[in-house]
Amino acid sequence: MEEEAGGKKKMLSKSITPKLVFGGMEPGAHSEVYATQYSPDGTLLACSCGDASIRVYRVNDGKLLYHLKAADSLPMTCLRYRPVLAGSKTRNVLISGNASGTILHWHVSSGKVLHKITEQDNQVFCLDYKSDGTRFASAGQDYTVRVYDEATKSCIREMRGSYGRERTGHSNRIFSVKYSPIDENILLSAGWDNTVLIWDMRADTPVRSIFGPHVCGDGIDMHDNLVLTGSYRPEHQLQLWDFGSGEIIQEYDFSTSGTEPCLLYAARFSRNNGATHVLAGGAGSHEARVFERDSGVHLGTVRDMTQGVYSIDTHPDSSQAAIASGDGTVRLIEFL
Repeated sequence: MEEEAGGKKKMLSKSITPKLVFGGMEPGAHSEVYATQYSPDGTLLACSCGDASIRVYRVNDGKLLYHLKAADSLPMTCLRYRPVLAGSKTRNVLISGNASGTILHWHVSSGKVLHKITEQDNQVFCLDYKSDGTRFASAGQDYTVRVYDEATKSCIREMRGSYGRERTGHSNRIFSVKYSPIDENILLSAGWDNTVLIWDMRADTPVRSIFGPHVCGDGIDMHDNLVLTGSYRPEHQLQLWDFGSGEIIQEYDFSTSGTEPCLLYAARFSRNNGATHVLAGGAGSHEARVFERDSGVHLGTVRDMTQGVYSIDTHPDSSQAAIASGDGTVRLIEFL
């Protein structure tokens, strides 16, 4: 099937039918899903929700196994599972951040809060763990990236801009932080100031930056020396960058046939196959798309959501992905 676009013909991508849709059905679940992530073994899927709770589902059938409720009523904006720590007896731990500046360590199976951190006068919008689980980073409303020691739960670095520096930090809200998978000293952050900052834990200021991406959600990802960015704007939304040079390698077509463009919140590499695919989704047209990474070929689209796509995660061991929406649902798809 073909359509005319700018005088050229192009193939319409197929519509991807979810293999499973869950959330939004059980009583009280009608709230936005702001973030979602698979457990390290891929058997569970955690969702942070607008009703100040986390819902954890079993992946193979979508059954709600755990419902973790915070003490306050502000939205749970982000979460991350802790990687399995060598020598640790405690498994199934995740951290969450919310709009009151609170970071909670949860033991999912028991529903217990293991530790609480409060960032004064901040709203936490994003979190990420270092690959070995020994540190985690947070960022949000106050333009500051904080790095915590997992063992002591103490803040060991605060990275922000200040007057008089040649290189400053962020000048607006931060919505995404991402540790490098190949260099434990590198951390990326991005938000409303149209800049991806590259931090080196051995330096006091950002060592480099990528200018352009307007990130409003969990919209940056890394694989080897590749950086993927999803921007909340009507064009040039999904871009692949070379980490070393900061140059664009690939742009992915997110043009729509309707009147509404897709303004991206989420972007993610596939994880099971050498990151050969990229997925992204957002608001406006309320959809998510799958592309071949290197060729840029658009393979398929997930539609029929009544609200935007706020978060995407890819399964660690298969070609499955979770598409989380503001309509309170999560769609599990097979993209290969």
